Amino acid sequence: MSQKLVRADNILCGFHPDGSPDLRHDAAILVEDGSIREIGDAETLAAAHPEAETVGGAGFVAIPGLVNAHHHVGLTPLQLGSPDHPLELWFASRLALRDVDPRLDTLYSAFEMIASGVTTVQHLHSRAPGGPEAVLATAESVIGAYREVGLRASYSFALRDQNRLVYEADEAFLARVPAEVRPALADYFQRFAMPLAEQIGVFHELRRRYRDDPSTAVQIAPSNLHWLSDAALASAAEMAAETGAPVHMHLLETPYQKAYARKRTGGSAMACLERFGLTGPSLTIGHGVWMSEEDIELCAQTGTHICHNCSSNFRLKSGLAPVNRFTAKGISVAIGIDEAGINDDRDMLQEMRLVLNAHREPGIDSPFPTAAGVLRMATENGAGTTPFAGRIGRIEEGRAADIVLIDWKKTTWPYQNPDISLVDVLVRRARREAVDTVMIGGEVVYAKGRFTRIDRDAVLSEIHARMAQPLTPAEQARRQLATDVMPFVRRFYDGYLDGMPREPHTVLNSRF
Repeated sequence: MSQKLVRADNILCGFHPDGSPDLRHDAAILVEDGSIREIGDAETLAAAHPEAETVGGAGFVAIPGLVNAHHHVGLTPLQLGSPDHPLELWFASRLALRDVDPRLDTLYSAFEMIASGVTTVQHLHSRAPGGPEAVLATAESVIGAYREVGLRASYSFALRDQNRLVYEADEAFLARVPAEVRPALADYFQRFAMPLAEQIGVFHELRRRYRDDPSTAVQIAPSNLHWLSDAALASAAEMAAETGAPVHMHLLETPYQKAYARKRTGGSAMACLERFGLTGPSLTIGHGVWMSEEDIELCAQTGTHICHNCSSNFRLKSGLAPVNRFTAKGISVAIGIDEAGINDDRDMLQEMRLVLNAHREPGIDSPFPTAAGVLRMATENGAGTTPFAGRIGRIEEGRAADIVLIDWKKTTWPYQNPDISLVDVLVRRARREAVDTVMIGGEVVYAKGRFTRIDRDAVLSEIHARMAQPLTPAEQARRQLATDVMPFVRRFYDGYLDGMPREPHTVLNSRF
């Protein structure tokens, strides 16, 4: 039996039903075999368990581990050669991305997440070339990297069976590009053309392999409405009903996706999901920027979650999700950093500050998020979007010991008025350098700026050495393909939004 005693001046256990912080003072957390056994008076617990290893002490604030509820890659698209574009053009730009070893790639972003207090990640694996065995090998590398560094992970390989580059059939778009470009583009499409039945088989095989792993879970990720045939949507609903696995789906990220849904279904994307039986507490919508009032009402009525990806929406010109409307309807909103945050990294503390400030609507009495509400999004609400719901997201007896210690002196230096609430100070001022200790499943995986399981510097050096090599012929060919298809992708969307009403949920300024 392994015991640890986590001590801090203040312990934020979570939030009460009314949203107020559940704070304990001069308390300690008894951790036993990876779980929280007891929370109580620090001196009493220390006397009762003298053999327990002490973690933390005076000068720290303990909080539940943060959850990055929407994540894709390690090295960012910008690092790999794809600058920020509107999302629909970005898909074409990303053809030029360099190849990165999946283990190294995953470790790179895991380092950034853990160092900012993230203890659980929802990894949405958007694409991998080849058949089932190749995809399973890539998935094993990604999951293995998370296990290696100690980060709890919910993994999903995205279902996708159509419209791989623009919002029409691959064959139709091939006819739009010059004849000399078609072979390369057709070859690219073919590399990712695994039949739907085999994609479903990958999901079931991964669930079988990791069903007994307490730090790894596998869930369902139907990628987005435009990437899914009706058969794929029906299959996703069947998979969820059969296995009970949660579902995470990109939806209504851009106005073009809203227009696509109307062109395809005659109505809204959310109404389409409702018809297929996908809405409900097991579904998380990634983005939801362009939801209508009816969409929001449907989410609220069905208990569907939404994951807000603020940085990504800014960077890719997608818009600003109506988060205040979501929360006013009682929708559980989580936070994700998507491909990369506003600083081209994975810093959840920074992302919380961005969410807090991006939704402060003009006007004295207008709605705005609170610091407590945002921190709840990054803990309890994020946990609720994963298969680990009920086991993480709070510091509570019986839950996994996913705990972060914040150095309060570093957070408040050189001065902080004590009248400001602890949670306000934490969300507004804590930075990565204040993250002293990260415990996941009762194990300290990060302390005093160092990872306990793996040499970060060695991994980064290996990444540098590999990426310093010249582009391979395949990378050069994809780079040329990105250049060749970009004008035709842009042309495809000319006039795509004509006739689509745009009345915003929020008025940010005035022309008159």
